[in-house]
This record gives sequence, C-alpha cells and structure tokens, in this order.
Amino acid sequence: MSSALGARSGALPAGGAALPRAAFRARPLLQQILLALVAAVLLGLVIAEGADTRFVPTAVATAFTGTLSLYALVVRRELLPRWALFAAGASGVLSVVSANLAHRPEHTSGCVELCALLALVARTVRHVRPLRATGLFVVLAFAVGLEPLRLAKIDSEQLSIAESVLVLCLFSAVLAGLCLWLYDRLRARERRSIREAQRLEYARELHDFVAHHVTAIVAQTRAVRFATAQGREQDPADLDRMLEGIENAASQSLSSMRGMVSVLRGTADAPAGATAGSYDGGLPDVASVLERAVGELAAAAPPSVQVEVDPELTGRRLPPALVDVAYSVVREGLTNARRHARGATRVTVAAGPGTQAPYGLELSVADDGETGSGGGSGSGVGIGLGDAGSKAAPGGFGLTGLAERIEGAGGRLGAGPCEGGGWRLTAELPPPRAAELRSSRRAL
Repeated sequence: MSSALGARSGALPAGGAALPRAAFRARPLLQQILLALVAAVLLGLVIAEGADTRFVPTAVATAFTGTLSLYALVVRRELLPRWALFAAGASGVLSVVSANLAHRPEHTSGCVELCALLALVARTVRHVRPLRATGLFVVLAFAVGLEPLRLAKIDSEQLSIAESVLVLCLFSAVLAGLCLWLYDRLRARERRSIREAQRLEYARELHDFVAHHVTAIVAQTRAVRFATAQGREQDPADLDRMLEGIENAASQSLSSMRGMVSVLRGTADAPAGATAGSYDGGLPDVASVLERAVGELAAAAPPSVQVEVDPELTGRRLPPALVDVAYSVVREGLTNARRHARGATRVTVAAGPGTQAPYGLELSVADDGETGSGGGSGSGVGIGLGDAGSKAAPGGFGLTGLAERIEGAGGRLGAGPCEGGGWRLTAELPPPRAAELRSSRRAL
C-alpha cells in the first residue's frame, strides 16, 4: 500500500478548504439542519459506545477519541496531517490501555471511531503529499488494527478474522482515496483546459473586433499620405471623407475594445460587434448574413467588395453558431485583402453549396491583388483544408484563430493563390444541424 501511495505525485490542490464554521454557514439552511442532525447522531453513538465499557475513565476516553476522529475529518486540509496523527495516536493508546484493563466493552470496540479512522485514511491519501501520506497511513493502520483488542471476549480465531476484515477495509479506503485524488486531478485539468480555451477565445475576439478596424485606419492613413506625397492639392471634400473614415474606424475599434473589456469584467454578455442573435425575425439566410457583414466591414476602406450567392442557397437559414463563423470568415478575408493584397481593385465574397457534406456551405473571400511574398495575396503558398491553423502566415494569428473557430464548428479552412492571380480564403462549413450539435456540446 505504501508503494501505491508513493506512486502518485502532485502537490496539494491550489487553494485550501474553507474553515469548517465558515463552510457550514455558507450552506443552505436545510443542509445545515441535516448536518447538525447527523453530527448529533454520531456524537450520541460515540457516547453510547463509551458507556458500553461500564467504566467511567474508559467511557470518557472512548467518547474523546471518537469525537477527535470525527473532528479530524472536517478540519482544513493544511491541518489534516496534524489532527489525523492526534486521532490515530489517541486511538492507539486507548486500545493498548484497554487491552490491559478488566473493564472492557463487550459489544463494540468503537464502530464510529473505526469508520472515522478509515475515512481519515481515504482523506489523507486524497489531500496529503505522498511521502507524508505514507507515514500517516502507517500510523492510522496501526490504530485501526489495534481496535479489536478493546473487546472483552475475543479469542485468537476471532481476532484473526477481524484483522483480515480490517485489512480489506484499509485497502478499500486507500483505493477510495486514490480515486478521489484522481478525480480532483481530472477536475483541475478540466478547469485549466477551460481557462486556456477562454484565453484563446479572448485572443480571437480581440483580433476579430480590433485588428480589422486598425487595419482600416492604417490603410486610409496610407491613402492620405500617398495623395499628399504626389504634390496634388487635396479636395477638401475628399480629405474630409478620408479623415471621417479614419475617425469612424477608430471609434469602432474603441467600441469593440470596450465591449471586450466588459466581457472580461463580466458586465456584458457579448463583445461589441458580435453578430449571433442580433438578427430580427428568426434565423437569417446566407445572403443577408454576407450582405450585412460586408456592409459593416467593407465601408471602412477600399477595395470594393462584391457579394455572390449561389441560387441553390436561396432561403438557406443559418444558426447563430454558423452566423458567427461566417462573419469571422468575411472579416478575416477583408482584413487580409486590405493588408496584403497589393494593387487589388476588387474583393469577392461568395457562398456556394459545400463539397464535403450534404447541405454544407462553402464560403470564400477572393481578391485580384498581386501575388508575392508575405501574408494574404502576398503568400504564394497554399494552405490545405484543415491545415490553416498550423501554416498561418508568420507574425499573424488571424488564420490560426479562424481555423480553430471553424474546426470547432465542424468545418475546415483553406487558403491559397487563385489561378488567375490574387488570393482566396475558403471555409467549408458543416450542415446547420451538425454545427448546432457541436455548439451545444461545447457549451456543456
């Protein structure tokens, strides 16, 4: 058993347990009443077992060791080794002394105390470091093994049977403690995974809601500087329009940042600019989703954007999970086109039937810019479907986050140069029902 205790590794879980009194007061009133009743019954049984000795000193000692063992079960984790050692030591001393007395119990050696000691074994294995837990287990095992010696009438055969049963009980207690320890580790790993997923989601949201507007600011600022560098006198109306575009993009960026901060502070349900659930009249169709996304994202800066929807998709409705994904695909495609597509005059946002699954959806964002080095149209190297997350352009996280989001919905992402020049970002989305099922599972 000591090897089983030493085989596991790991420190105490972060954050100790609350004080017993504070934890008790934090429970609902009904639970407080039930716990108080259970404690009263257990104390009554301990006193009754002590009275079975018909000798006041041993009766008081039995009640004391039983109460001490019960109390050791509810102390804070950092105090558990000390109180477990006290309880085991007091129980063992009482057993040795009782074995040499004439007044000994005839019916019970202290069943409540015995059960409490076995529970202490399980709790020690669960919460105490392996090396210290091994030492405490030895002490507790001796205390448990000595308890049958308190009985007045017990022969060697009965003692052998009792000791065999107690060994099985100790093994069961250790096994229960190890199972609970493993459960705690799995829960802690799950919490870490959830926090990591939340951090990745926040990173994606920051990129989606801020980088797009910042890119528009940079693009329009370069346009103003380019026009100024040509030495031409600027038309006040054109200059005002460009500055207004920069101001609007900056305002939208600030609004998106405030929305994200509100989410992190827990004062809002979704970041500013989120699209899921923001359509009136039920689920939106594919055309309305793309037109709305382009209308919100394409007005900030050139090049011009066109929307093409296959007639086969007429009336096709999208659930909220796919609305968010489609919005993200359009946003990432337009952002990359403005940032990397040199000389692009047109960006086409297209939707067609999926080729990977029946009733699937294929979205693409293509530009007619030059192909060279860099990201977007400048990459010149294609990314296979499903591999965008690992082969995203150096220095950028947009494709990585988009690939994670699409794969989370059950789809795949692809990117590469177009045959006639330019760059295309393609997303294969699953059927609406499959996407909703995946979204509900992730929420669970």
